[in-house]
Amino acid sequence: MGSAVNVCVVGLGRAGMVHAVNFQQHVPGAVLAAVVEADREVLAARAAELGVAGRFTGIREALDGAPVDAVCITTPTFTHAEIAVASAQSGKHVLCEKPMALNLAEADRMIEAAADAGVVLQIGFMRRFDPAFREARQLVADGRIGRPMVIRSLTRGPGLPPRWAWDPARSNGMLAEVNSHDFDTVRWIAGSEVTRVYAETSASKRPDLLQEFPGFYDSAVVTLRMADGALATIDGGCPVDYGYDARLEVLGTEGVLQVGELRSGAVLLCTRESGVQSKPFASWRDRFREAYINEAGHFIRYIRAEEQPLATGLDGRRALEATLAANLSSRLGAPVVLPLKEEDALEDRA
Repeated sequence: MGSAVNVCVVGLGRAGMVHAVNFQQHVPGAVLAAVVEADREVLAARAAELGVAGRFTGIREALDGAPVDAVCITTPTFTHAEIAVASAQSGKHVLCEKPMALNLAEADRMIEAAADAGVVLQIGFMRRFDPAFREARQLVADGRIGRPMVIRSLTRGPGLPPRWAWDPARSNGMLAEVNSHDFDTVRWIAGSEVTRVYAETSASKRPDLLQEFPGFYDSAVVTLRMADGALATIDGGCPVDYGYDARLEVLGTEGVLQVGELRSGAVLLCTRESGVQSKPFASWRDRFREAYINEAGHFIRYIRAEEQPLATGLDGRRALEATLAANLSSRLGAPVVLPLKEEDALEDRA
């Protein structure tokens, strides 16, 4: 094994703390060397909880003042490009949470900066590292269900993400914040690219947010046509309150496979009074705990050239492009053909 990789986690919200703890406790060869958090009170409390000495309020301060080899970005979407480009230009490897960026120009800047610097750019599509999803992908690749005809992927979040994400102009909406994983999963499982997108969205549960955040939606249904002729659907809802829900179904010419269920464990209770009862997953942290650890471990091994990349900047860009197309389709009330022109993507936030 090579020398340890010193990691700086940027952003100490929910996702940031998951990554920080994983790099600190669960990933061989990784050292949590520094953390960055703009909120000084949060920084003090969570850095103390983690026991990390390198504490900074800005990325450039950290890049100049901490001996780090890699940066893990978990800040709001509209900050990703600036942090990733600065980190790459400083010779740091980058693991960036989804969604990759706010627009295609930012995504291209990130990819170019990493390529120019010769550093790793990995996108946080943790489903690619979940044992069940990986098995499903292998079964499809091996032809066990024949050729994929219809793929259905869904993600539903129990509660709304932070307030900034309610504004589509700063987040690209719930399809980006919640369903980026689905857009990536569909093309990853299918082994084919998205060529056409049609989406319907609605603020069915929280219409009260529309006045302050025009364009807000809390539920969405998207249909996709793939280059190989397969069809796909993505549906999402946030907030749904009942729990965290992530599932996949692939209908092939020779069979069907399903991944995921609402129940969080093997215990199922049934009584005459209450009927059938089981506990749902409380959050994405519970459902994909192992996947996040595997993802972080892969990042370290990818840096050391011990493994081939499994979630690249191009993967992030393709998922972002499909997300932007879905938002634009919803606004126009018509299908949108890919590849997407940048000026068309920008129309969606006009």
